[in-house]
Amino acid sequence: MKTLQHAWQRAHRRRAAITLLLGLPWALAATALALRLSGFDIACVVATVSLLACAAFATARARQLDRQWLQRQLDGSGTSEDSADLLFADATTLNPLQQRQRVHVLATLERAMPELRPRWPRGALALCWIASLAIVALALGWPRSNPGSAPARTSAPGSTAAAGPLHLQSTRLRIDAPAYTGQSTLTQNALDAKVAADSQLSWSLRFDHAPDKAWLQFHDGRRLPLSEHEGQWQAQDVARTPVLYRVVSEPALAETRLHRLDVVADRAPSVRVLEPAANLVLGTPGQRQWALRFEGSDDYGVAAQATLSITTTQGSGENITFVKRSVTLAGSGEATARRFAHTLDLAALGAQSGNDVIAQLEVRDNHAPTPQTGRSSSVILRLPSAEVALGAELEGRIKKTLPAYFRSQRQIIIDAEALIRQRRTLAAEDFVKRSDAIGVDQRILRLRYGQFLGEESEGAPKPPPTSDLPTSDTPAADDHDHDDDHDHGAEAGAHDEHGHDHGGKASNADTPPVFGSATDVLSEYGHTHDHAEAATLLDPQTRATLKAALDQMWSAEGELRQGRPEQALPFAYKALGFIKQVQQAERIYLARVGPELPPIDEGRRLGGDRAGLASRELPLAARTPPDPAIVEAWQRLGDDTGAPDLDALATWQQRNAAYLPDALDLAAAIEQLRIEPDCSDCRQRLRAQLWRALQRPLPQAMRRSAADAMGQRYLDALEAQP
Repeated sequence: MKTLQHAWQRAHRRRAAITLLLGLPWALAATALALRLSGFDIACVVATVSLLACAAFATARARQLDRQWLQRQLDGSGTSEDSADLLFADATTLNPLQQRQRVHVLATLERAMPELRPRWPRGALALCWIASLAIVALALGWPRSNPGSAPARTSAPGSTAAAGPLHLQSTRLRIDAPAYTGQSTLTQNALDAKVAADSQLSWSLRFDHAPDKAWLQFHDGRRLPLSEHEGQWQAQDVARTPVLYRVVSEPALAETRLHRLDVVADRAPSVRVLEPAANLVLGTPGQRQWALRFEGSDDYGVAAQATLSITTTQGSGENITFVKRSVTLAGSGEATARRFAHTLDLAALGAQSGNDVIAQLEVRDNHAPTPQTGRSSSVILRLPSAEVALGAELEGRIKKTLPAYFRSQRQIIIDAEALIRQRRTLAAEDFVKRSDAIGVDQRILRLRYGQFLGEESEGAPKPPPTSDLPTSDTPAADDHDHDDDHDHGAEAGAHDEHGHDHGGKASNADTPPVFGSATDVLSEYGHTHDHAEAATLLDPQTRATLKAALDQMWSAEGELRQGRPEQALPFAYKALGFIKQVQQAERIYLARVGPELPPIDEGRRLGGDRAGLASRELPLAARTPPDPAIVEAWQRLGDDTGAPDLDALATWQQRNAAYLPDALDLAAAIEQLRIEPDCSDCRQRLRAQLWRALQRPLPQAMRRSAADAMGQRYLDALEAQP
């Protein structure tokens, strides 16, 4: 089989070579014709397309020599004895006779392999190459209809004028961007381009016959002469500002069009703060480090090193001092988007409680000769003072204690489920007592949560009811008038002006304080103010969630107090779900810290010193009216018979280019009308551009319309009243 495979591959290569040799002469002829008729650039395109077409056609022709072709060739030669199909069949599917025939055919092919390669078409190849060379000779050697292209430089000046109008045969623009951009040299045939600022431009033009002189005419009046070298008219310039230009020659070109050259200025680098997320960061007590991360981006590249400016403020009031330092950072990542990271050692900076640390990163780009700089926004780390740290520590302690309350609802559910499982082993009276005890725990937990919503304390738990109907001992009677706000009535007792019980309650007089209870600590050692103040410590969403948990606790408590723990479990589970949402709240307590205003300097108050005070009325500046010449030109363009002064328009455009919405569009419209004076579309285009350039009148207050007869009688009646 290896001998057969090699013969088959040689047949493929022979077919592809024959196809290429038949196609290459016609590709050569087409390239020569394109070079003669359309110039070098079009000839390159034709040659490339022709070669690609020849290669594709040769590949397709070679692929036609497939397995069926090979079988036909072997069977036709008689070597395979009409059994070539057995060579490509699966040996496991053949019967013994077929396998024996297959081995016999392979042995025959090994001894005498027939020639599979197609023969060389010598006659066709010779004909193609002879015809191709003849076409090339005629295309390159046939005399031009416009003789004397080469000796035009030595001929008389009037000879080129007699030769007819000029035509651009080929154009080429080479763009060498500045080294700091990292862009490679670009060569294009189009004369319109968008280039980086300070790019080196090189024009190379070829005419169908040599003109007397040629130049590039820019819209601002500048001329760039073209010099002839070996048939190419060349010029060089540096791109600094956006311009419009056209190719001008003597004799004049048959067709002249404007070309636009946009210049993209190098933007200054920008810096983005990645960490911290906010510009002002409040430090934590005992903080020793501060991590900073920045990202500098630029259109062409950011320098590998940047400068981090660090300012530390010390003192307070008017005795504030500033200590400035700078650190050089090395960036990482791509050149167009580098990242800079640094961790500040607050102790090494001398930052203490009450101080501010201000950081700002400054990066540079690769612009030459002078790099451009970009700065980030300032980020501030404010270290808390001793008073603020004390308040924050107290708030943190409350936050750590609060979740312990939130975990007790799960214990109530566990106790209720255990009681349900023990129903069969307990007497009915004991079952009701234990259910009521769990209900009392649910009530105590609900009252603890109610304090965070501003609810008052209720009395001590009552004994369980003797029937299923609500009595004075049930939660319905004990917590009377329960509404959506859980605003229960206060116990009877002596109340001070704040509405709190300072005299104590008889029922709880002998009850010792519970260790760890916030309410008992406050009632034992401090003066507790209105519980409604605690409600302000919760954000509205957390308050609503906690209120929903209290509603479910109320329902669970009622069922437990009546000896029905099965009916209480759904409400208890819902309450637990709401409590988990409260645990996941972003903020439970809000710091209640008064504003720290600077002290008022009493010596400056009511002194009567008016030195330095003056009227703050701003004078009204007269608005510059639009140039009447431009208004007149706009009006003339609307009249088909009017001819505006294009030179005056061009001068005005150059003088006001910085204020126009698109100065190049207006300049293009002026130059196009200059080239084609009779073009009506060009007139309308220029008129539209002038309308955009004219200043809009400022809006004015509309005058009130005169009063009608009824209104006038009403006004007269008002004036007649004493």
